[in-house]
Amino acid sequence: MPKVKSEKKFRNHKETSSSTAGAQQGIRFNKDFGQHILKNPLIVTSMIEKAALQPTDTVLEIGPGTGNMTIKLLEKVKKVVACEVDPRMVAELQKRVQGTHLQNKLEIRVGDVLKNDLPFFDVCVANMPYQISSPFVFKLLMHRPFFKCAILMFQREFALRLTAKPGEKLYCRLSLNTQLLARVDHIMKVGKNNFRPPPKVESSVVRIEPKNPPPPINYQEWDGLTRIAFNRKNKTLGAEFKSTNVLNLLEKNFKIHCSLNNKPIPDSFDMKTKIEEILSKNNFAEKRARTMDIDDFLQLLHDFNSEGIHFS
Repeated sequence: MPKVKSEKKFRNHKETSSSTAGAQQGIRFNKDFGQHILKNPLIVTSMIEKAALQPTDTVLEIGPGTGNMTIKLLEKVKKVVACEVDPRMVAELQKRVQGTHLQNKLEIRVGDVLKNDLPFFDVCVANMPYQISSPFVFKLLMHRPFFKCAILMFQREFALRLTAKPGEKLYCRLSLNTQLLARVDHIMKVGKNNFRPPPKVESSVVRIEPKNPPPPINYQEWDGLTRIAFNRKNKTLGAEFKSTNVLNLLEKNFKIHCSLNNKPIPDSFDMKTKIEEILSKNNFAEKRARTMDIDDFLQLLHDFNSEGIHFS
């Protein structure tokens, strides 16, 4: 029989002031939940400083783990709502505040934050489970009422995608959509050795401040347009919009639009020709999504919609 390897145990670094409560008590972190506990107190302090918290604030924290950041937040604000999926971490966090003056300022919500409505909050501060980064960012940006800002730890490449500008290698639909709805700034690099256990990737902290009011556009239309444009971001829009699938989708939407608005469709109407005319109007035919900014896409969406061409 093959030899069965014994389960690895995390060493207890009790001599280190930054050791987490969980590590000291032998908690094994669950990589399925993206559990990499931030152990460096200087980074925790720096993230909290960047949040510019007020004593009257309610803070939303995602993935509090054993509570290293939570405790520092509780000392500065009126309330912390901590969302945690792992019951073991919840128990650890409850232990740390039990019987202290911080206990009544902490509300713990157990479960998947993506499957539940977000509570009211003024500021979000979190060392994110990296596998939920993208859906959580958009859940955050669609949250109402508006919050002041979010200070979030992400995988380095994801953070750089959020902040990438047109023409840069990492610029993508994520960059465009995030920057449409918020101002995003890269504020800190964080090495993998600042976590227990160390992740395989480097990390970064970003600051996200939602635009209030948001741009007055139809987001379903915007989403439909940008999905097509970024399907192959290095191809010209002229080539991208010639694909059979795109032509069929837009023709179907056009017929529905005409039917709803009692507009007759000329017998000579040809969707391919119509799209070529629209793209040529403001010289978009030769442009590529990877070099286009928010204003370019707003103009392109207007050009299509004004001709009755819709994406949703």
